[in-house]
Amino acid sequence: MKPVLLAITGASPQVLTETVYALQVQGKTLPKVIHVITTADAKALLVKGLFVDGEWANLIRDYQLPDIEFDESHIHVISDTQGNQLVDAKGEEDQSIMADYITRKVAELTADPELAIHASIAGGRKTMAFYLGYAMSLFGREQDTLSHVFVNEQFEFVPAFYYPTPNDHWIEGRVGQGKINAKEAQVTLAEIPFVRMRNHFDSKLLSHLDDASFSKTVALMNKAQDTLNITINIKERSFSVAGISIKLSPKLLALYLFILFQSNRRIKLSTQFVKDVSHTKHYLDYFWQMRGDVRVYSTFGILDEGDFVRREFATLKPLSAKFMQEVRTQLHTKFSEKLPNELVEKIKIHSDGVKGGSTYHIESNLNVHYESLNASEFAPDAL
Repeated sequence: MKPVLLAITGASPQVLTETVYALQVQGKTLPKVIHVITTADAKALLVKGLFVDGEWANLIRDYQLPDIEFDESHIHVISDTQGNQLVDAKGEEDQSIMADYITRKVAELTADPELAIHASIAGGRKTMAFYLGYAMSLFGREQDTLSHVFVNEQFEFVPAFYYPTPNDHWIEGRVGQGKINAKEAQVTLAEIPFVRMRNHFDSKLLSHLDDASFSKTVALMNKAQDTLNITINIKERSFSVAGISIKLSPKLLALYLFILFQSNRRIKLSTQFVKDVSHTKHYLDYFWQMRGDVRVYSTFGILDEGDFVRREFATLKPLSAKFMQEVRTQLHTKFSEKLPNELVEKIKIHSDGVKGGSTYHIESNLNVHYESLNASEFAPDAL
């Protein structure tokens, strides 16, 4: 497992050296790589203090630290989707850009199972710390940690202080303080417990979050708590919920429609069910409306869609429990690729799991809107 330090900095680049110092003296795992997220103006301060003035090299030398991969290329300036860099990040729009950038970076780093992320929220604006902490809560795994670093009051906001030196090192304190000895500073790193919500996302969904928007990700999570509105578009073969449109094959979407139009959106796969070809007719009616793959018709004992249109049902076979189970699993896989688990749990086709006769149902409190759908003559209410 490769340890990575992910830090945010603002006008005080010292928090980075303080954090690495604290990890060393507290006997914690040192990073092999450091990534820093900051703004354009703060990057200039970071580069000057750590690299031009040599404070990073001084820390490495004074405490004989092992090689840590960190240079100017590891400093990531917050920018919008057009590549425009944030300079000060005070405006409302800037906050949104900042949130999305931090979320994307955390999603990117935590996507690698070989990395263990130590995220430090000690630097930057308060909103930057909040977004990094929240992004870690969304994407953080068991191997990841979150921390804050503290220095005793005498050394707070002292531009010349970067870390407690092993030997006497007198620097200029704040106004009115005079000279203070950097050797006497006390730095404490405190790990912060955080709720890990990563298991709310399917692994395939996480792979699609490289361009994650903080606001969209949070909105998706919140939608799972709301009354949901679903739109099923037959012409487009799409299933839309919480602002996300999911393309589905007619084979999958027809099953969802088939359950929706059962009494109370519920059906039992009983012995009677698997002998009743009226269910096959009902399912195929939706499948035919979406002009599904003609090969599916042969699954049910008829040649092609022509037989269905002509109502030539002499050889028609019933829907089997095996077919229902397989299609249901495929449908849920498609849902999980686009939606968090809480949302999938709300919209999926539920099963009570009873062997030899499971009952399938869709939640009755879902608001479903249909586009381009014709009523089926084979629906239970029409029989």
